[in-house]
Amino acid sequence: MVPVHDPARLAQRERMLALLGEGDIDAALQAGLMDYAASPADADDAALLSAQQRLRAAWDARDRHRARAARLARIAAEREARRRAVAATPEAPGAAAGPALPPAAAAALARARARAAGHKP
Repeated sequence: MVPVHDPARLAQRERMLALLGEGDIDAALQAGLMDYAASPADADDAALLSAQQRLRAAWDARDRHRARAARLARIAAEREARRRAVAATPEAPGAAAGPALPPAAAAALARARARAAGHKP
């Protein structure tokens, strides 16, 4: 581990603190923000430690969002593949073209057909 009072470490910390103070997170990242071993016991490292934690949380959330989007896309593709497979399946001869009618509707349809043909139900 690098000593806490190492001049290079102190210069790096000061540079990253200045960049964060300016709101330039990209430059702070390039300066080594995420590689810097911030000490929770050092009050001067508090801003760096906080920025590291916020970035990790944001990156984790981004990863979860991407995983969810990929999962939803996969589910939608599977669902579409099942729909296409059902649509491509040839119907059995004599099978009804549409969904079966409820029993009451089928009985009413049979009575109407019988009346139309001139028969009493």
